[in-house]
Amino acid sequence: MITKWIDNPLEVLSLSEMKTADLRAVELGCSSLTLMESAGQAVADAVQETYPYGNVLVLCGPGNNGGDGFVAARILRGYGRTVRLGCSLDIEALRGDAYTNALRWKSEVYKLENSIFEGMDIVIDALFGAGLNKPIVGQEKSVIEIINQTKLPCVSIDVPSGVDGDTGKVHGVAPIANICVSFFRKKRCHLLYPGRSFCRDIRIADIGIPSAVLSELAPKIQINHPSSWIEEFPKVEVTEHKYSRGHAIVVGGDKLTGAARLAGRAALRIGAGLVTIASPIKSAYIYRISSPSIMVSDINNTEEFSELIVDKRVTAVLVGPGNGINKNTFDYALKAIETNRCVIDADALTVFSEAPNLFFDALSNTTAGVSVLTPHEGEFYKVFSSFSINDKELSKIELAINASLHNAVIVFKGPDTVISSPDGRVNINNNSPPDLATAGSGDVLSGIILGLIAQGMPSFEAASAGVWIHGECANEFGPGLIAEDISDIIPIVLRNYIFKSL
Repeated sequence: MITKWIDNPLEVLSLSEMKTADLRAVELGCSSLTLMESAGQAVADAVQETYPYGNVLVLCGPGNNGGDGFVAARILRGYGRTVRLGCSLDIEALRGDAYTNALRWKSEVYKLENSIFEGMDIVIDALFGAGLNKPIVGQEKSVIEIINQTKLPCVSIDVPSGVDGDTGKVHGVAPIANICVSFFRKKRCHLLYPGRSFCRDIRIADIGIPSAVLSELAPKIQINHPSSWIEEFPKVEVTEHKYSRGHAIVVGGDKLTGAARLAGRAALRIGAGLVTIASPIKSAYIYRISSPSIMVSDINNTEEFSELIVDKRVTAVLVGPGNGINKNTFDYALKAIETNRCVIDADALTVFSEAPNLFFDALSNTTAGVSVLTPHEGEFYKVFSSFSINDKELSKIELAINASLHNAVIVFKGPDTVISSPDGRVNINNNSPPDLATAGSGDVLSGIILGLIAQGMPSFEAASAGVWIHGECANEFGPGLIAEDISDIIPIVLRNYIFKSL
C-alpha cells in the first residue's frame, strides 16, 4: 500500500474550494492525470487494506469520478484481485483524464445491468461525484438500490453517488458507503445530514495537492474540535474567587421550572462562580429548594430584571428555557441583548416569530458576535422566517451563516450542529450521539455556553466548546442518558479532555 492518509484534518471544503484546489495544484506543477492516478490508488488501497479477499465490482460513471474508478480497477487487478468493471456510458463518451484511464483498462467493460452483481463481493461506487445536482434515475438508480438491498460492502469515491457535496442532501438515492475515500480534505456533505448517514468511515487521502494550496484557500469552515478554542478556555488560577469566575443569570419560568434549573446547574458545573435564577415570585420557592448552590432573585417586571442584570458583577444572561411565550419573555430578551453578553434560547427565540425585525434591530445595536442564539430547526425557521424550510438550494451551513449576519453567533442545533459567527467562521460538530435526543438536553447546552461566557470566554469559542463538551458528556455516559446526567459528567470531560491541554 502506497497511499498516505491524512489523519483527522479539521478543515472542511466546499465544492468550489475543492475545484480551486485542483486547479491550483495543476498550476503549481501537478499533472491532473497524476492526481487521478493517486486518487484511484487510494481507493484501491482502501479496498485492499479493508477487504483483502473477494471479487470486486467497480461501477463507473461520467466525469473524473468514473476516471478514478477505472484507475482503482486497474490497480486492484495488478494486486491480483478479480475485478469486474461496469460503466454507465460508452467509453468513447468519456472525456479528458477519465477517457485516458478508460483506455488503460485492458479488460471487458460491462453495461450497468442487474446481473453484473453475480459473484461479486465488494462494490466500488464511482458513478457520480460530489457535484451531482439532479435525481439519479434509470439503471444507475437500480444498481444503487441493489447495493443497499444486498448490503454488499461498498467503497464510494469522494462521496456516495447521489449525495450533494455541499448540502448533504440526497438526490433520490445513494449507496450506504462502508468506506468513503475522499481527497485532500473533507467536504461539507461528510458532516451534514442526511449525507453524513451514508458515510460510515471517511478516509482522506493525500493525492499530492501541495500544502500551500490549503494556506491560499484559508477555509473558514472547520470540524468543531478543542484545538480551535482551547486557548480561550477559562483557566482557573489560585487567586480566583467566586466573582472573578463570573456571575451568570438564568431567567426562570413560572411553570416549566426544570429548564432553568438544568441550565443553571450546567453553568455552575462548567465553572461559573455564581449562578442566580431570576424567578417570578409565585415559583421562586421551587427554585430555592432545588439546589443550595444556585441563588434565586425574585423579579416581577422588566424594571426589576433590568436592575438585576446591570450589576457590573453579572457577566452573562440566559433567557428562554421554560420561560413561556409571553410579554415578559419578549421584554427580558431585549434587555438581555443590551448587555452584550447573553444567550437566547427556546421560548425567547420563538416569542419573536411574529416580530423578528424587533429582534434583529436589537441585535444590530450590539457588538458583533457577542450574543449567542441557540435554535433547533423548528425555532430557527420561526425566527428566521425569510428562510424557507423547503429551500433546497441552501445547506444548513449557509442558513446558519445567513442568520449570523444579524450580528449574533448562531448555534443551529441538531445531530450536525453548526456554529456560525458574523466574522465568517463556522464550526460543524460531529461528536454528538443520538442519546442527546432527550428532554432538557438543549437547556443544559445553553447553560454550559452561558457559564463559559460568564467566565470571559469569547462567544463563538464558548458556543463551540459548549457544543463539543455537551456531546462528549453524552458519549461518556452512553445509553440511558437523561438531561440531569449531562452536568454530572462535565467534571469528567473537563478533567480528561480539557484541563490536560491547558
